[in-house]
Amino acid sequence: MHLHLPPPDESLSPHTGWTRAHWEAVADHLLASVVPYATDGFAQYRLPGRASRSGVASDGLEGYARTFLLAAFRIAGAGGDVPPALIERYADGLVAGTDPAHPYAWPALTDMSQQLVEAASIALALHETRPWLFDRLSPAQRERVVDWLAGFAGRRTPDNNWVLFRVVTEQFLAGAGGPYEPAEIEAGLDRIEDWYAGDGWYSDGAGKNFDYYCGWALHLYPSLWARMAGDTARGQRYAARLRRFLEQYQHFFAADGAPVHQGRSLTYRFATVAPLWLGALTGASPLPPGRTRRIASGVLRHFAGRGAPDGRGLLTLGWYDPFPPVTQPYSGPASPYWASKAFLGLLLPPGHPAWTRPEEAAPVETADVALTMPAPGWLLHATRADGVVRLVNHGSDRDRVQDPDGPPDPHYLKLAYASHAGPEAGERAPGVDNHLAVVAPGGTASRRRRIQPLAAADRFAASAYDDGPVRVVTASVVDGAAEIRIHRVTAPPGCRVRDGGYALAAAVPLDLRHEGTAALARRPDGLGSGVRGLHGHTGAGVLTAEGANAFGRHSATPYAVAGAHPGGTAIYVSLVWLAGGAEPPAPDVRVAGDVVTLGLPGGDTVTVVMADVPSCERTPAAGHGNRSRDAGRLPL
Repeated sequence: MHLHLPPPDESLSPHTGWTRAHWEAVADHLLASVVPYATDGFAQYRLPGRASRSGVASDGLEGYARTFLLAAFRIAGAGGDVPPALIERYADGLVAGTDPAHPYAWPALTDMSQQLVEAASIALALHETRPWLFDRLSPAQRERVVDWLAGFAGRRTPDNNWVLFRVVTEQFLAGAGGPYEPAEIEAGLDRIEDWYAGDGWYSDGAGKNFDYYCGWALHLYPSLWARMAGDTARGQRYAARLRRFLEQYQHFFAADGAPVHQGRSLTYRFATVAPLWLGALTGASPLPPGRTRRIASGVLRHFAGRGAPDGRGLLTLGWYDPFPPVTQPYSGPASPYWASKAFLGLLLPPGHPAWTRPEEAAPVETADVALTMPAPGWLLHATRADGVVRLVNHGSDRDRVQDPDGPPDPHYLKLAYASHAGPEAGERAPGVDNHLAVVAPGGTASRRRRIQPLAAADRFAASAYDDGPVRVVTASVVDGAAEIRIHRVTAPPGCRVRDGGYALAAAVPLDLRHEGTAALARRPDGLGSGVRGLHGHTGAGVLTAEGANAFGRHSATPYAVAGAHPGGTAIYVSLVWLAGGAEPPAPDVRVAGDVVTLGLPGGDTVTVVMADVPSCERTPAAGHGNRSRDAGRLPL
């Protein structure tokens, strides 16, 4: 099924050409494309693809609930002025799904079940479409819907963003005259306070679980709940946090619309823009309205032009093309339709400034950006010349739920992530990319599993990990497209030290080169990934793989390697880069014990002391000041 889009509007949207009409066209296309997979009565949408661990019936409910949320934004945003068949389809499904006698009735809400997730989407959709859907059901039909949703009361959920599914479901019940537990709503809202790390950032549950769930769940649901409940006091608190979050979050998107590829549930794709629209919807956004639309439209256009949706009009389990390693056991054929949250902006009236103001450039289109985020332990650096965004990770490891016996999760435990490159994942992944490994004589490589955040300051961050007798302390200094990594490695004698760069992928084999302590992989479009050993290394290479990367079938990871570790503690310094065009110039490096001095190409001098807790002092070049803007304090 072909996606038909309106002509681009270069006057209103000089960066993307996209307008509200484009968003409506994509929404209509997605909704029409799932119809052939509906069961009798439209209670379930059983899409093709791998079933989740929850089973076919739950997956079918997920297909209904997540596309219903998209339909709700489309219906409510148009004031009900949509083809009547759209409303009738989801009304029929609601009636059939909550009828216990129907052959495709929805599974009951049980402890820890996927149905609890989908109940929240249904509750939100019902709230937004109430005048056109719920209120037009018969009293008996409304009672059945309420009875099914009321099954949430008292159910156990994972202790993470799931607590908010109860909050919004029971809030809808409160507004619909159904049974609900005010104490359960309060408990859910209180629980997320324990996970607020400050500066706009939530961890998804206890620990260091920083990812897109911060935006598309832990900001989204409380703000929408406050909107449902009319709680202005809490709403103001959530708005202030969302504002601070968006000041940083706007930088996570490349010039071509690609989001940084980090964390779980990446198959939700353009759901990444939901917090941007939420800011506009709640009045909390620090962004000019034209910038909100430019970033959001850029992301949706990015995926629409790269196979999502596919030729059938469906969202598959993957990033661009199908790629199972970006999924989780809970992912089923309809899971990608969490992307429906991207269409939250349709709730804004057509005359809202986010739709009517001319697009304004994204931050990466106007200047290089360097941003330190102490709460998640991240450094972000983006470059105007190529539009690439990179995220250096010294904090988020999803430690609370990591499998102690399995391989480290590549979407959390790498040293860096980016908008234009993804980590190697799945059974075919070599595991070399963006990892400092200490390789024992027998070939066993150390694993970074529990990140110990140590420092985060101006364009600098540091962390450590332990694995048996190995301890690695890593400090990162970012400069333009380059990351200078300084490693203090404590290990037995005879081990090798290997520092991997970004895994670069494409549909065709890449151009590979290595010489001395430098290695490079380059795509046909000119994007390159490289590593250059600057101190302590003796060689370099490039490792290739097929079918191990979400960005393309063929992938390659450059790395630098050092010979036998002397035992005790040694310092290694490398330049890691991902950029369009030439390799960034290397800094001058001087190492004296644990003190590393970097003479950066622009003239700044950076002195890093690799103590137990590394520290950094930066001396700007005379007359230059700080060349990169601190994006946390950008004028808006």
